[in-house]
Amino acid sequence: MENEQNFLDQMENLKVPDVDTTPHQQKIKITIMNAERSAALGVWLIAVPCFFLFCVIMYYAFHIKSSWFGAMYKLVTGLSKNPYIDFLAPVVLLILPMITIIINTLAITHVHYEKRTISQLKYSELNITVKIKWLNILLILISLTILLILLSFAMTENISIQN
Repeated sequence: MENEQNFLDQMENLKVPDVDTTPHQQKIKITIMNAERSAALGVWLIAVPCFFLFCVIMYYAFHIKSSWFGAMYKLVTGLSKNPYIDFLAPVVLLILPMITIIINTLAITHVHYEKRTISQLKYSELNITVKIKWLNILLILISLTILLILLSFAMTENISIQN
């Protein structure tokens, strides 16, 4: 019984170490967007541009004259003829892949800026961390490919019109 009381007294008189939590709170990496949600949103955002490019490639490259491919191409060209909704084709084909790139990049990238002082030497440190989430990276690459294809198409059309 005496040993037990001795033990309890020792435990009550122990000094608890002080922990400074401020550096840890500063280093918490907060993601701007959730990687899984941005990947799901990215799939929906690039589905229409991918389907359009697929239809155009099947229609022109492989000369498949299916009604689906021709209808998609006629729909997009018809959008540009109507003055009230002529902005939809650039939004669908350019803006949606750009949004996909932005949200997926924000989802996998963490940036941490810190000012430090060590032995009277002041310096700043910028840490950029990229989480490897393959679906997000794949969506970024697909969106970049869509934008490069459309940009190259616009450039070649502009060159062919001038000549």
